[in-house]
Amino acid sequence: MTPAPTDKPGQTVTPTSTRASPGTGTVSGAVASPVAGAVSGTSTGTPAGAPAAAGTGSRRTADAAPERFVFVLLEGFTLLSLAGAVDSLRLTNRHLGREAVGWLLAGEAGAGATVHSSSGTEITLDAGFGALRHGDTVIVCAGEEVARHTTQPLLSWLRREARRGVAIGAFCTGAYVLATAGLLDGKRATIHWENHDGFAEAFDAVELKRSVYVIDGNRMTSAGGTAAIDLMLKLIARDFGTDTAAAVADQQVYTTIRTERDTQRLSVPTRIGIRHPKLAQVIQAMEDNIEEPVSPAKLAAQVGLSTRQLERLFRRYLNRSPKRYYMEIRLRKARNLLMQTDMSVINVGLACGFTSPSHFSKCYRAHYETTPYRERGAMGAAPDRSGGRGGGTNPSGD
Repeated sequence: MTPAPTDKPGQTVTPTSTRASPGTGTVSGAVASPVAGAVSGTSTGTPAGAPAAAGTGSRRTADAAPERFVFVLLEGFTLLSLAGAVDSLRLTNRHLGREAVGWLLAGEAGAGATVHSSSGTEITLDAGFGALRHGDTVIVCAGEEVARHTTQPLLSWLRREARRGVAIGAFCTGAYVLATAGLLDGKRATIHWENHDGFAEAFDAVELKRSVYVIDGNRMTSAGGTAAIDLMLKLIARDFGTDTAAAVADQQVYTTIRTERDTQRLSVPTRIGIRHPKLAQVIQAMEDNIEEPVSPAKLAAQVGLSTRQLERLFRRYLNRSPKRYYMEIRLRKARNLLMQTDMSVINVGLACGFTSPSHFSKCYRAHYETTPYRERGAMGAAPDRSGGRGGGTNPSGD
């Protein structure tokens, strides 16, 4: 097997066996549309070995035309998600021994143009925005500063293809693009946990979940990172059978395939490195009650402890009082909202349980050594709605 390209800033990655010829729209192993720069042709992994049976649950026959995924790359996209998805498709072809599925990389700049991932890796595009084939699936791949890269031509193209019935999905913050286009209204969806708070405030017509991925009709969203692999394995199982999906996962040394029922973040005990059931229950209750904080006495009573016992528990394991720990959780959410939304500072405070603006500002300054107003000013103009990923700053890197 050919080793995967090293993810180094500034490196150009153009694997000749699976990519289009820049500027022509012609893809290895297929003849493209004569319209240069349109979404056309098919990239496929080179199959190896004898054809394999489709497997249990397959809905596609061996003589069906190759399925195709069109990955739309925005500047600053997450490379891990794209690489995991494309390799899942390549391994599907390898397992089946035929060109069962293809892919190409598209972007607003068109064929031959380059896009950079968040790590600085440079990718050459196969195509621009054009008419898609019947049965194509579009996946919007985004990452940092997604609002800045969400353009009107992109939104118009996505809306047009959605009207034509094309299945459309997103990796990581690509869900922001779909929501901005109105393609997630009334739908269930997910986004990277770091952007959950801002997205929820900005798009109340979307039923936001904390799952690793969500499929709702012909809309699909993944939280990004390795969750893109879980989504692709689900689609592979749907179209080519569970045996094929399992074989692909084995090749990736992916030992646990997650489902829509799995959440993005580690459990509270794993995250804090402490396995004390009552402490974990209290922390979970704190995280679930940000806008209307619950008193330490009530939290203690909910797990059958006295207030003093709860205090000792927090001091022993976390070296801080329950009140202080709760405050830090609320302030982290406040910082996320300041960086990811255009909510007023007063409304951010209210959303995080601070009824007094002055008290909010005082607590924020004590923890972050700056006021909420200066934090917002240091970022420049507030990002459009929820699409920041921190405007180049990690909102969770407190």
